[in-house]
Amino acid sequence: MDSVSGFGSDRIDLDESVSAPDEDGGVADTQIEVGTDERRMHVRAYNHWVSLLGGRPYPSIADLDPANIADFGPHSVLLDFSAGIENPAIAYLGTALRAECSLDSSTTHIAQVPSRSLLSRLTDHYLQIIANRAPIGFEAEFVSTRGFNTLYRGILMPFSSDEDSIDFIYGVINWKELVDAEAQAKLDAEIAAAVRTAPSAIATAPVWADGPSAGRDVERRDEADDTALEDDGTAPAGASLREQLALAQHSASAVRAADTRSRSTLYRALSRAHTFAAAADADPEAYETLLDMAGIAVQLRAPMTPIVKLVFGVEHDKTRLTEYAAVLAYARRLGLAAGALRDFLDAFEGGIKGVVKAERLARAPLAKVRPDPIALLAERPTLASVAIETASSSGHYVVLLARVRDGEMLDIVATMTDDSALTERAMRCATT
Repeated sequence: MDSVSGFGSDRIDLDESVSAPDEDGGVADTQIEVGTDERRMHVRAYNHWVSLLGGRPYPSIADLDPANIADFGPHSVLLDFSAGIENPAIAYLGTALRAECSLDSSTTHIAQVPSRSLLSRLTDHYLQIIANRAPIGFEAEFVSTRGFNTLYRGILMPFSSDEDSIDFIYGVINWKELVDAEAQAKLDAEIAAAVRTAPSAIATAPVWADGPSAGRDVERRDEADDTALEDDGTAPAGASLREQLALAQHSASAVRAADTRSRSTLYRALSRAHTFAAAADADPEAYETLLDMAGIAVQLRAPMTPIVKLVFGVEHDKTRLTEYAAVLAYARRLGLAAGALRDFLDAFEGGIKGVVKAERLARAPLAKVRPDPIALLAERPTLASVAIETASSSGHYVVLLARVRDGEMLDIVATMTDDSALTERAMRCATT
């Protein structure tokens, strides 16, 4: 079973246990010990919960907007108990969690969640939080429906609509799938080699919202994560389209996490989005499945817009999404190879803004060359000649206003020579 503890402590004490079959025939959760540093997402989620308390027993549900929490919102779920605790409604389900569990918009209540999905591991604890009336953290290992051994860590936090009863629970969960022994040994060797050549890391303690190191240590750890990520924006050989998307989303979440993020972090995220776009071209069926699961429509006139929505989230700033889509479109226009976009942006004058401008210029149709109406009218045959006094010089054009008489005669009632704009419009109308 999962290891559970109150989230006020700085770690979760775990007892050793072994895997055993669970009631539905799968492999049961195995308790594991994971360092505090890897629980950063849940620390920030807890910090956010604390920041909303405002001296109340529980934060108000009116103050929670998970769709606009760029950091951990995609990894979260909001449960609504206002209609009862037996089968709470799913009021919100983040895009990353929805994609991992292969759920669509038809899943609206806990009873509909598959028993061996990642979401079920989080929702299994909701009754405990109602009993404890405090945030609960948990971590464990299980075999997913795809047959992969998966480590996960989560936190559940109570919210209230009346400041007294718990009628909403907000959960955040993070996960990673384990590789086989051969691949793990190779990764361990690569990591060991990297550690030998890397500078010493600065030790940091867990950060809580009300602690003296809140803010600064989070920034320092975030910057360290940026350095640790791969630079070329490519996924491991043989990675599925879902795995490529997860890699791109990881980089995008780093961009959204805080204002301290560097331009290099954004360039890395865009490079991985470009790599994912190339992978989506190679596997259109899987790409269409991801779009359907996320509820994102295909846009033939803007094919990169669904890509950036998948990677950065549909809740991301619309102006930024438009700019990112333009960058990816320009990279495709130039035929940039996977992993090359980051260096391209570094070298391009004006960076992202410069690329967006270049893409818009390349996309704009060439201005139509309008023929000279004076030259065209000079070739027209004369329909009739009348003698009328005018102040205009020979060869100039004059607008005449005529009234039809008897169906075949035109009585000229006025001449207009002082409105050059009107004369020009009349000439263009006569030649088109």
